[in-house]
Formats: sequence, structure tokens, C-alpha cells
Amino acid sequence: MENKDLEMDPEESSLIEGRNAVQEALRAGKTPEKLYIQDGLRDPAIGAILSKAKKSGAVVSFVKKQLLDQMSETGHHQGVIMQCASYTYSRMEDIFRLAEKRGEAPFIFLLDEIEDPHNLGAIIRTANLSGAHGVIIPRHRAAGLTATVVKASAGALNYTPVVKVTNLARTIEELKERGIWFACADMDGETMYDCNLTGPMGLVIGNEGQGVSRLVREKCDYIVSIPMKGDIDSLNASVAAGVLAFEIVRQRRAGR
Repeated sequence: MENKDLEMDPEESSLIEGRNAVQEALRAGKTPEKLYIQDGLRDPAIGAILSKAKKSGAVVSFVKKQLLDQMSETGHHQGVIMQCASYTYSRMEDIFRLAEKRGEAPFIFLLDEIEDPHNLGAIIRTANLSGAHGVIIPRHRAAGLTATVVKASAGALNYTPVVKVTNLARTIEELKERGIWFACADMDGETMYDCNLTGPMGLVIGNEGQGVSRLVREKCDYIVSIPMKGDIDSLNASVAAGVLAFEIVRQRRAGR
């Protein structure tokens, strides 16, 4: 069904913006409610998106670029926005079930008040690419799963469980009872090459400005730093997450 004069539903929903993000969401089986395409776009990428969306029964609307600009939360819609039911958060058991399915020791990212949605999306992407089984975020004072996060994750959000918890420190205690060890990223910690990061592991990444909070830091087993030789003393949160995550991957492959 095509409708040139469709309006946005006022009910809460998730907007997925950009060609790659929309294609990945459709490929992962995400069911669209509506698809908005910039009037006049007829290239192969748009054609493939349109074909998949129609097969799923989505309502398609060809609209002017100005409307897409108004709808866009990221500012980079690339002529296509897909409206879906809001992303639902996973349960903790989904993380452990995925690890068990792969026959691997659990590997989890825990994000302590990451506020920048671009950082959150990038970290979810890194979690997926490094083979992590899930991401845990706090309910308060942190970015949630917005359209910007969806786009920045480059489709990884469709494959990586994200769990929202009320208290991160308490969650760490509960996960310790299930055999998880925790490494906290901090530039005053022990060099990552000297830490044993194999086995069931939780990687804790802190807020962009303040780092990991004191209470959460005290719950961790390792305080881990990234060796740096430059003239500045810190990395972006998502970059630090990537460096540490792939050190965990390296150690796991090497069997340390």
C-alpha cells in the first residue's frame, strides 16, 4: 500500500534512519510499521528496501525531503526512514542463552552512564564485532535506544541483546554470583597486557567525562588501563571500549 499524504503516528515508536541501518533492520527480521521514502529516489538500494518492506506489509509513503528532515533525529536519513515499534530491551537470560548457544564463556559490556547516543551506538557495534554476548546499560542518567543509537550501531542492535538495569553496582554483584569477573577501564589501572582477561568477563566502560563511578569501580576485579604514548591522556569512550574489547578477544584466542 502506498500513501503520499501519510502522517506520523503520535504513539511512541522507533525511527530507523539511513539506508544501511534500514537494510540491516529488515535483514534481521525487524517488522516495519511504516516506511518513508524521499519522493523521486529510485536507485537500487532504495528499490531493495522498498521491495522488502512491501513484502512485510508495511505502509509506504513517498514524501518530500523537508518532511524527512523534520522527522529525522540523526540529521542523516539518506532519503529513507522506517518507523517500527520501539526497540524492546532484552532480559539478562538472553545474554547467557546466547553465550551458551555459541559454546563460549560469557562476555558482556557494562556501560556506566554513557550519555552520548553516538558513543552508545558505536559501543554496541563494537560489542557485536568483538563477539560479546550483550550490553548492559543503566536505566537513569544514560542514553537509551534512540534513532541515533540505532544508526550509529550500523545494524548491530538487531543482533546484540541490550539489557537495561536499575542499579549497575548491584547487577555486578549478581553477575559475580554467576561466575563473571569484571574489568573496569581506568587510565590509572594496570596495563591491559598484564591482566588476565580470559574466561567469563564483564568489561565496564565509564561516562565520557567522569569515567566509571566510584561505587561501580569498587565492585570490579580488575582496574585496566590502555598504554598510551601521545600528548593527551584519554580516549573517547567508544574507542577505549574497542581497544579493550579486542584485547579480550586476543587473550581468548591465545588461551593466555
